[in-house]
Amino acid sequence: MLSSLSKLTPEQIAEIRILEQDLGITLLSFSDYDVIAGGLAAEELARVRALEKKIGTVLIALDSASSEQS
Repeated sequence: MLSSLSKLTPEQIAEIRILEQDLGITLLSFSDYDVIAGGLAAEELARVRALEKKIGTVLIALDSASSEQS
C-alpha cells in the first residue's frame, strides 16, 4: 500500500481550509493506494536513485498493472 497527498476537489479543499482556520492548525490529506512495486535490475535501481538524488524527491517504481489502476 502506498500513501500520497490526496487529489481533492475545490469544494473539499475549501472545507479543509475552514476547519484549519477554526482550529488554528494546518491539515494534510493523504489517500492510500493498492500498488505493486516494480522489480528493477541493479542498474535500473541505480539510475532511479541517481535521479532521486538529483531532484531531491523519492520515486517509486510500479509494475504496469499498478500503473493502470491509478
